[in-house]
Amino acid sequence: MKSRVNDPRHLEVEAFAQESVHLEGRWPQDDLVRLKQSVLPESRADVTWVAQGERRAAPGAAAETWLHLTAETTVTLQCQRCLSAMTAPLAIESSFQFVAGEDAAAVLDADSEHDVLALTRELDLLTLVEDELLLALPIVPRHAHCPQPLEVPVSDEEVAAEKEAHPFAALAALKRGQLPN
Repeated sequence: MKSRVNDPRHLEVEAFAQESVHLEGRWPQDDLVRLKQSVLPESRADVTWVAQGERRAAPGAAAETWLHLTAETTVTLQCQRCLSAMTAPLAIESSFQFVAGEDAAAVLDADSEHDVLALTRELDLLTLVEDELLLALPIVPRHAHCPQPLEVPVSDEEVAAEKEAHPFAALAALKRGQLPN
């Protein structure tokens, strides 16, 4: 049985950092339920990750607890331009400082360039990796160049017919002084 210091699902962050432990592994995307719900079903690549603990000396204060995390995978998303499937690489590289208490974390996080989290008894690294990958998803996924040309919306005749069918077309014509007799 793994010690909790080295178990990524029940990581004792303080001991992990104190011992400068290095962990790495792979998880199938199916294990990251929220990520799986955010991508197309054909997305099947594994998530590879590396975590490193660190205790960092702080001048005039107690040593700081840090967790450095990298992860990468490839996901299948729907292009918002052509609506076909596309693959997109996701990669994260984050460092987290852990402090005692939610209040201290909130104060430090507001003024810090890095992420600050409250130190808990144990941390589920899979959840943290999933959170970071969700944040790395593109807001509007699209191909650099769509594989098929996009359809031209409609012809000029169709646009004119649509304008005539519009319920306020007569009102717009009246405002422009173009009301038919």
